[in-house]
Amino acid sequence: QVQLVESGGGLVQAGGSLRLSCAASRNIFSINVLGWYRQAPGKQRELVATITSGGSTNYADSVKGRFTISRDNAKNTVYLQMNSLKPEDTAVYYCNAEIFSGSYSRVYWGQGTQVTVSS
Repeated sequence: QVQLVESGGGLVQAGGSLRLSCAASRNIFSINVLGWYRQAPGKQRELVATITSGGSTNYADSVKGRFTISRDNAKNTVYLQMNSLKPEDTAVYYCNAEIFSGSYSRVYWGQGTQVTVSS
């Protein structure tokens, strides 16, 4: 079982920056994939960025070059640094953890944090 708690959301003007944090309730060293997803009003939840236990990262095309995902295993925390924010980045951002081994698979979600970018 993993509890995930996001923080760092808020209101920012276009072109500004925010850093989201996601604190896990247990050691994240063995969590296979940590990620950030977002859901805007009236839209489906979409992947923003992921990072594997080995440090490999993956980004949605819409955020490449602007967002950076990182993980601090010592602090059991994953971050999302968001720069050059645009109004279309407005959404609720969710932290995600995927644990899998053989036939075992679990997915965990945080409660979300609101990011609003004004034009």
